[in-house]
Amino acid sequence: MSKKEKNTNEAVNETVEETTVETAEVEEKELSAEEKLTEELNAQKDKYMRLYAEYDNYRKRTQSEKVAIYADATAKAVEQMLPIADSVTMALSTMADKEVPEEFTKGIELIAKGLKASFDKMNVTAFGAVGDEFDPNLHNAISKIEDENLGENTIAQVYQIGYKLDDKIIRHAMVVVANCD
Repeated sequence: MSKKEKNTNEAVNETVEETTVETAEVEEKELSAEEKLTEELNAQKDKYMRLYAEYDNYRKRTQSEKVAIYADATAKAVEQMLPIADSVTMALSTMADKEVPEEFTKGIELIAKGLKASFDKMNVTAFGAVGDEFDPNLHNAISKIEDENLGENTIAQVYQIGYKLDDKIIRHAMVVVANCD
């Protein structure tokens, strides 16, 4: 092989090596750009998922706040109506002891039925009747007595009926408890 051919072969080999190195560098740059795009896409996905979760939590929180606000507003409205319910109950019990014209009795009974229907529509229930078991979470014991005819921790007398809206106590019942420790 002549010197000229050797130089040509070396030049060709150098060119091939340079081309191979340049191709590897280009592929490395393309791979690097692809990795960057993948990382950026993953970052955007993560950002989107966090934003979605934050919005979902906000939606749930506002929904529960709406329910709580409605329950509180209903409880306050019912609380304002309780003196009327007490007066109607007192009138009915007083009318039973005295001779009162039948029209008055029927009128008061209609008012009592209307109040009960309204309370039922709002899921308001009365509690605290004579003979019920005393529960300190529901009843306010204002005195205690001993009575052989009643069981232990039994309500003997009710001074004021209690009311609750679903599980929320609007007013505790004021009662006399029999045979408590």
